[in-house]
Amino acid sequence: MSCILRVATCATLLGPAGCTVGPDFTPPAPVDAAHWNDPSARRDGDRAAVSQATNPDPEWWDGLGDPVLTALTEKAIKGNLDLQQAVLRVIEAHQGEISAGAQGMPALGANGSYSRTQLGAKGILESKGAYRQLDALADQNSPLNRFRPGLGNEVRTVLGGALSQITQPSDLYQYGLSASWEVDLFGKVRRSVEQAGAKTEAAAEATNDALVMLEGEVAQAYVQLRGAQDLAASQRENVRTARETFELTQRRQQHGLTTELDVEQARTQLDDNERQLPGFDKQIEQAMNSLSVLIGEPPGTLDATLAIPAPLPKIPQIVGVGIPSTLARRRPDIREAEAQLHAATANIGVAVASFYPDISLTGSLGLRALDASYVTNWASHFYSVGPSISLPIFEGGRLTAGLRLARAQAAEAALAYRAVVLNSLREVENALVAYRTDRVARDKSAETVSAAKTTLYLARNRYEHGMSDFIQVLDAERTLISARQQLIQADIALISDVVALYRALGGGWEKRAGDITVPSIDPTPPPLPAALDSVASGTVGPGLPNAAAN
Repeated sequence: MSCILRVATCATLLGPAGCTVGPDFTPPAPVDAAHWNDPSARRDGDRAAVSQATNPDPEWWDGLGDPVLTALTEKAIKGNLDLQQAVLRVIEAHQGEISAGAQGMPALGANGSYSRTQLGAKGILESKGAYRQLDALADQNSPLNRFRPGLGNEVRTVLGGALSQITQPSDLYQYGLSASWEVDLFGKVRRSVEQAGAKTEAAAEATNDALVMLEGEVAQAYVQLRGAQDLAASQRENVRTARETFELTQRRQQHGLTTELDVEQARTQLDDNERQLPGFDKQIEQAMNSLSVLIGEPPGTLDATLAIPAPLPKIPQIVGVGIPSTLARRRPDIREAEAQLHAATANIGVAVASFYPDISLTGSLGLRALDASYVTNWASHFYSVGPSISLPIFEGGRLTAGLRLARAQAAEAALAYRAVVLNSLREVENALVAYRTDRVARDKSAETVSAAKTTLYLARNRYEHGMSDFIQVLDAERTLISARQQLIQADIALISDVVALYRALGGGWEKRAGDITVPSIDPTPPPLPAALDSVASGTVGPGLPNAAAN
């Protein structure tokens, strides 16, 4: 009943504002959680590694204390090609928004035409017996001739000449102006503009999400590079140790203190360590190639800069994670899903408005004449103006199917929003768990390396004094090699966990979205007189991509 009253009111007013049918969008409620599930986020004191009291640093890579990483991130933001494609998608969506808004504005056009027309009037006149009747006028027994001799012939000549003019091909010259305006009585255009605006916002948030992903990919690739360089350096140290052991066994064999078996075992250990070195070189080269492409440059561009080994980035003492309820405002993918839900909700209004009448105001004014010399004469003018209404009654179920489709799409978008939120919470919780457990594993790996060094020292000392066989030295050496590699892997995993945590928290776009390079688009206006159309379209795109950042 309320909807009928609204429609009746709209129909009565017939104003340009009209009313807007369909549901209004209400932003989803934030996550109702005061803290994260992982205990590390609720721990206080010196042992705390993360803190809910502070939000993530929007430029978190600076906190890793590596100026090379910071410089690479800056270059990637400005040069990454995927990011620039995302910006172009925002521009495309914005143009769609302008097109949707144009549906509610008056349209003005000019037209001109010339045509030469043969109407086929002679055949019509013959079929109706017009010429026979003319011939009858010339008969001497016709009433006109009886009234005055020769009058029938005169009338026949005059009428025959007139009919001859009618049956000849004719020229028609016409030009003028036409205008039309669709009265958005039930909000179909307004809902379309709302939908297009939400899609533009979604595209902007997708760009922000791509920026967050890019910053994480740069950091991960850089961590893999420095980690591979550390592993390669550690492996070279293992090779050096194995070579010393091999040389020691050779000297002892020369003095009859050991057997050839010990020498060959030491040689095998040395060869195995040297065999692993090319694998680390491959990882280094691949990581540098990945970083080059991420900044928008060909592979090999960064080799001279990054080939010099450097330590892994530092791990922040405390990572600010904020509280779960702030995640929806911070993660661009959640904001994008919300904008998609907004667009789907507005589309229901578009579908509902399709059931109501379309009212248009149209008009035309111009000049037309059969002679070119009269085409500028005001006496040849014509005009038409008036409203028109179109009411859908039966369209084979198309409108009903469109409404059901819009409602289903809105329900799907609502579920997609919930899924994105839940997935975001899962990613943060998993990152917190990984960071907490890998910190413990890293500390244990450090203790293992210290114990393995002591074991190898004692084993070598006993072997050199003839108190144990060479197998104990080999076992201790293998244990130390494995422990060193595991410690480096633990360091890599730990800093990777920090990067994954920041990425899951959605930080990194708030202050940097405006630094993305906007690809150049031809600004040349359209030719006159169509250039007047650009008055309504405005600029090429919105303030990209911070249009949805606030």
